[in-house]
Amino acid sequence: MKVLVVGGVAGGASTAARIRRLDEQAEVIMFEKGPHVSFSNCSLPFYLSGIVPTSEKLIMMSPEKFKKQYNLDARVNQEVIAIHRDRKTIEVKHVVTGEVYEEAYDILLLSPGAKPTLPPIEGIHSSHVFTIRNVADIERLQTYIQMNGVQDIAVIGGGFIGVEVAENLREAKKSVTLIQRGAQIMDPYDEDMVQIMQKELLDHGVNLELRAAVEKIETAHVLLANGKKIAAEVVVVAAGAKPETDLAIQAGLDLGITGGIKVNTNYQTNDPSIYAVGDAIEVYDQILRRPTRLALAGPAQKQARAAADHMYGITNRQRGVIGSSSIQVFDYNCAATGINERTAKMAGIEVDSVYVIAPDKVGLMPSSNPLHFKLVYEVPTGKILGAQAIGKGNADKRIDVIATMITMGGTIEDLKDLELSYSPMYSTAKDVVNMAALVATNVLYGRFKQVHVSEVRDLYEQGAFFLDVREKNEFENGQIKGALNVPLSELRERMNEIPKDRPIYVHCRSAQRSYNAVMALQNSGFTQVYNVSGSFLGICLYEYVQDTLQQREPIVTAYNFK
Repeated sequence: MKVLVVGGVAGGASTAARIRRLDEQAEVIMFEKGPHVSFSNCSLPFYLSGIVPTSEKLIMMSPEKFKKQYNLDARVNQEVIAIHRDRKTIEVKHVVTGEVYEEAYDILLLSPGAKPTLPPIEGIHSSHVFTIRNVADIERLQTYIQMNGVQDIAVIGGGFIGVEVAENLREAKKSVTLIQRGAQIMDPYDEDMVQIMQKELLDHGVNLELRAAVEKIETAHVLLANGKKIAAEVVVVAAGAKPETDLAIQAGLDLGITGGIKVNTNYQTNDPSIYAVGDAIEVYDQILRRPTRLALAGPAQKQARAAADHMYGITNRQRGVIGSSSIQVFDYNCAATGINERTAKMAGIEVDSVYVIAPDKVGLMPSSNPLHFKLVYEVPTGKILGAQAIGKGNADKRIDVIATMITMGGTIEDLKDLELSYSPMYSTAKDVVNMAALVATNVLYGRFKQVHVSEVRDLYEQGAFFLDVREKNEFENGQIKGALNVPLSELRERMNEIPKDRPIYVHCRSAQRSYNAVMALQNSGFTQVYNVSGSFLGICLYEYVQDTLQQREPIVTAYNFK
């Protein structure tokens, strides 16, 4: 059998390698229009800071290694420009010599990836404007920065690539402005969680422009629609990507409703001799139960294996995707899986969430730090739909637990009972994921009521009554303006100071003492008591970035981030 593979990165290279493991006699040829195959595209931004010391380190395999280790013919600088389905051939152009030739196939696999989206902005095609897709792109950017002594750089787009590029350029001591058209960066995260990431960018000197549309790119500046000028000798555009579908369209292959190549459960297109995997295809969202696109390396590798297996009569179960991802933002590890609360509500799903702040390991340990964890679940079933975790410890470990629960159809009851490993150096006996499930079951079953940190400002402006149950010294270091301080240790003796005829919003530092206070009040005849999910630490983190960027009046006397 002769298999041709279009695209030599994650999806294409993995398919080719799997075919060789299944069939030593197959003729496999892989075509890549760029100069490199099998490079670590997720690691590209780290070359800018020197974490990846040389661009050669980004390249995992050379064509020569593919030949020696896998007996695969990997052809670089060769672009597939047409598919002739009627005679089962492809047309290939050598991008250096201009030579054009045809190659026949028994099976064709498409893994062309996605290309950066260029917004319709005046000056977008200037020589100091860059996009990042492959090793050659990152080399061009780094060379331009070094050769021209560039200091001021603007990054357009606050997704994974934009944030990582901004961080790594800042680590390289550049002056960096991250420009995001929407109200927040990093769409997989809800507004309450993303503020932690945005604060971390500000704290490390990244200038953040939110709700900012770029109107024009000039020689040394970026002009925003609000008239603001951002100094920028270099502009990096990371405003999203769209699937490479030109070949598929030319060949008459079907596209899905999202614009990606439409494939069946075995990753075959409407032509059974042509498969497709990776960023170019449309996949199935198992939570929202609808087609979507997902540009992540992990799913692409799974698709590659399944497609290669099917070529040899091996079937694989097709579950769809849930979208698990992680990113480092300076000192914080951030991870997410499933859908966030905003997406669930937009899809018409009745959901609730809990926001828990707990130590990532036993507090006695010198490396113990708060872990911010948000769990999203369906009402009234308690089915887990997603989670987000941010902290200096193992956020990814906790999210991997939730990804497993989602894949297995787990509920908050299942998560509550989940037995996890424990050592003081790695976690707490009641891990934050178990704690979130316990809080969620209490809320779902009506054992107590809560409000989210995103609701606190509106409540404050409406004159709500806030009860702060932290100790006096904590209260004096920063509080919600007008809040009453009754430490939990004094609560039972001072309940007469708390009104029974109006809602009481209770908080402490991280919502654990306030939970105990809420239960004590409820059991003492108070009927309108609410715990503030996330409490004062969550409130400060949520409010700080918006107060800073909008220059608005804070609702706290002082921020507390510890």
